[in-house]
Amino acid sequence: MSKGITSRSEDYSQWYNDLVIKADLAEYSAVRGCMVIKPYGYAIWERMQSILDKRFKETGHSNAYFPLFIPKSFFSKEASHVEGFATECAVVTHYRLKNDGTGNIVVDEDAKLEEELIVRPTSETIIWNTYKGWIESYRDLPILVNQWANVVRWEMRTRLFLRTAEFLWQEGHTAHATAEEAIAEAKQMLEVYAEFAEKTLAVPVIRGRKTENERFAGALETFTIEALMQDGKALQAGTSHFLGQNFAKAFDVKFTSKEGKQEYVWATSWGVSTRLMGALIMAHSDDKGLVLPPRLAPIQVVIVPIYKTDEEKANIDAYVEKLSAELKANDISVKYDDRDTQRPGFKFAEWELKGVPLRVAIGARDMQNGTVELARRDTQTKETVSQEGLSTRIVALLQEIQETIYQKALKFRDEHITEVNSYEEFKEVLETKGGFISCHWDGTVETEKRVKEETKATTRCIPLDFQEEEGVCIFTGKPSKGRVLFAKAY
Repeated sequence: MSKGITSRSEDYSQWYNDLVIKADLAEYSAVRGCMVIKPYGYAIWERMQSILDKRFKETGHSNAYFPLFIPKSFFSKEASHVEGFATECAVVTHYRLKNDGTGNIVVDEDAKLEEELIVRPTSETIIWNTYKGWIESYRDLPILVNQWANVVRWEMRTRLFLRTAEFLWQEGHTAHATAEEAIAEAKQMLEVYAEFAEKTLAVPVIRGRKTENERFAGALETFTIEALMQDGKALQAGTSHFLGQNFAKAFDVKFTSKEGKQEYVWATSWGVSTRLMGALIMAHSDDKGLVLPPRLAPIQVVIVPIYKTDEEKANIDAYVEKLSAELKANDISVKYDDRDTQRPGFKFAEWELKGVPLRVAIGARDMQNGTVELARRDTQTKETVSQEGLSTRIVALLQEIQETIYQKALKFRDEHITEVNSYEEFKEVLETKGGFISCHWDGTVETEKRVKEETKATTRCIPLDFQEEEGVCIFTGKPSKGRVLFAKAY
């Protein structure tokens, strides 16, 4: 266990918090419920951004930016949407401060806004008000726009990355001529998220649909990817929504079809946030610190020299320069940690804490023998290998590490999907094992609410590979058409 980090078995929640802070990812800010994302944490988020942004553009989307402030009246136009966010909105009421004459700065009561402004909790309303001016005919469709932005949802109970009053995200907002196109878009973006989670974050996910009670406010259908953390709790890692014509009707966004008819536009929205940082940490990390999959790590290889004399150092430097060039030519990010202010042991512990996938140690004796020591972060194993062909070996090893991290998480997830056939069994598994619980449910909101009140478990999703199966709800005994997944969740 790294110094200052609580063990997972002792207190998982404290372990997570310790790790975020000790690994220099983020810290609490002077603003309650908000965080400062530190350079190392932001570097990981930038990697997520760049990879996702590339995928968005490959699927035909363009980036734009919309205002942070939304007129309050916009939220009144789509009833279910405003109801879903009403309790989380930060509201701007005044536009000026003044000195009260005693040296204190106060709000100028004479500077009250005619209409209050809502600090963006999500952008459907402001964007659909804008789209009204962009869309006239079917020739203007589809609109495929994404926005990278910050949003504010006034959370009372916060946790770094997982739930903060302000967080970073991307939100896609698309407009289509038909329902079929919009549904296809929503499903396509869910798959983009799922592929990113599994191939880049090395986090296995279950693709599914939310129940009516768990859908996004204003959506006809919400598609989700659900991941499982090491403490047996689920985490919603990304959502994609089919909004139907709800927002088009609310903001009167119509188009002239090929047949010359006036029709309302069909919509989607989809997004992932810095919550993915929480998923990354909780799915893979251990008591010694972060475990980062190579495809996401800002630093994939760290090289630490071990020497006593300037001559030994110069000899190692020359070799490292050549090795680094070869690795960078293979698109591998390398850090040569030759700081003379810290001993090698300190550096080993620091880079282990920060989750760098592979460490290369080179000493004077290694230079004589033509060897290096390789240390894997994921398995904590070390081996001494030849310098010959080392760059090729490292490229292959990083691919192996990526796959090993994913397979470990997949094995854990699969071992924690439990099929139950009674409420007693449901409660026992929830308390003793955790994970996803597959069971029959009668499809009612009342049952969902009852289960949540009694056990704190919620319906996570109806899997997309859902199989119809006659049965009875384990909570009410009413008929059921198939199994859904429940779990306690973040």
